[in-house]
Amino acid sequence: MKAIIFNGSLERRTESTSGLISAYISEQLEALGIRTDIFTLADSGIPLFDITLNKTPLAVERMTQMFQDADLHFWLAPLYHGSIPGVMKNCLDWLEVTANTYEPYLTDKTVGLVCWADGLQAMQGINAMDTIAKSLRAWPLPFSVPILRTSLFDSENPKQISAFYSGKLDKLISIAATKKIEKTIINQS
Repeated sequence: MKAIIFNGSLERRTESTSGLISAYISEQLEALGIRTDIFTLADSGIPLFDITLNKTPLAVERMTQMFQDADLHFWLAPLYHGSIPGVMKNCLDWLEVTANTYEPYLTDKTVGLVCWADGLQAMQGINAMDTIAKSLRAWPLPFSVPILRTSLFDSENPKQISAFYSGKLDKLISIAATKKIEKTIINQS
């Protein structure tokens, strides 16, 4: 089984909020024996969406291959002005280049959603990602993790996720892995 962690933030630093959440999820998945790739949007080189181009940009080809090869997806986003960052949506819009393939977009992929905000509105980002995932024919999990960023980290160790949120992330990971295993068994029957 293979997972992709889609870091939809433009943060490049490993000690950033998105970097620490990505690393935590990756470590937990790998402990379960699940191969993991982290797709960091800031380092991807994904151009603005332009379906009129004669040739798909190489960065987009790499991204779509990574997204389609992964069995599990974990999408991480900060809340920007009531939604996910525009660059994250732009990246997902590029999946349109898969429209004519055998299994277009993210058909039957399992997606776990995580969003953080400085206030209590992170659920707005979750709702936006949920709608996008469903539009891309994926299966967003019924459990998601909206995060109040000021409570995300341990008060004594600001680079460690708090027990409250590590418990929620662990539950998301467990549900995702279980759902994917169930789907695999059903498809093999």
